Amino acid sequence: MRTHVVDHPLVAHKLTVLRDIDTDSPTFRSLADELVTLLAYEATRDVRVEPVDIVTPVSPTTGTKLASPRPLVVPILRAGLGMLDGMMRLLPTAEVGFLGMIRNEETLEASTYAERLPEDLSGRQCYVLDPMLATGGTLAAAIKFLTDRGADHITAICLLAAPEGCARLEKDLEGLDVPVTIVTAAMDEKLNDKGYIVPGLGDAGDRLYGVVG
Repeated sequence: MRTHVVDHPLVAHKLTVLRDIDTDSPTFRSLADELVTLLAYEATRDVRVEPVDIVTPVSPTTGTKLASPRPLVVPILRAGLGMLDGMMRLLPTAEVGFLGMIRNEETLEASTYAERLPEDLSGRQCYVLDPMLATGGTLAAAIKFLTDRGADHITAICLLAAPEGCARLEKDLEGLDVPVTIVTAAMDEKLNDKGYIVPGLGDAGDRLYGVVG
């Protein structure tokens, strides 16, 4: 597994505003959208392409297009939905699947409650959207779900990551013969006793959409 922390002043600036407790939900959504597009630029460096012959107004030439099958973007519900528009802005021809996963706040284990994905993902590159790589259980379960269906290349885009979550991913995905890359805006200090990232930015879903229930 490879972890890439994007080192860019615009990324750091937008993340700082996201962290601020005084940032309201509309601003949070807008900035998260912008930040994901910046992260997606780095995350798609290994997207599969193939040559294509075209004609410019001046002469024929050979360019580049996305290879088939098209990449699959998979937001993890519900917070991952807040990252989808920013990702699709960069990959508008990608297909989108959805994976609903929930973390038990006592055991910190993840379970799947909904999915809308092709049964056969053989040969597919998948881009998983999950704002917070905290304990790592949800993301590990999502990656295994996709690779069990045949996905052969996984890149996860996260706004924030914690060292404990990355270590959990390394352990849970040991022996997995599929390249996995984590692209994040920052590697934070640690998790607290409730499994939240410190200093973090709070609950991403609540800050994107408001508290439900």
